[in-house]
Amino acid sequence: MGGRAERHGRKNEMSYAWYDILGTLGVAVIIITYVLLQLEKIRSDSLYYSELNAVGASLIIVSLYFNFNFPAFIVEFFWLLISLFGIGKYLFRK
Repeated sequence: MGGRAERHGRKNEMSYAWYDILGTLGVAVIIITYVLLQLEKIRSDSLYYSELNAVGASLIIVSLYFNFNFPAFIVEFFWLLISLFGIGKYLFRK
């Protein structure tokens, strides 16, 4: 009894498209941003923090456009929305 891919006549090979690379970069940006926050190298009320989160979420949303996953899209949509709110809050504060 083979795996699901084998039962459907496909080999278990991983393909990695350009949008997968963008999504992976987006995940890396969000993770690195969170690590920087925990290491106190960046502040949560800084413009840079919100910009990095917005970039990361945007890259993931681009990858989801090509390989859609509704729960992941909802998380990233709100991550982007909250990040944009943070950017706006920073700009109006100045």
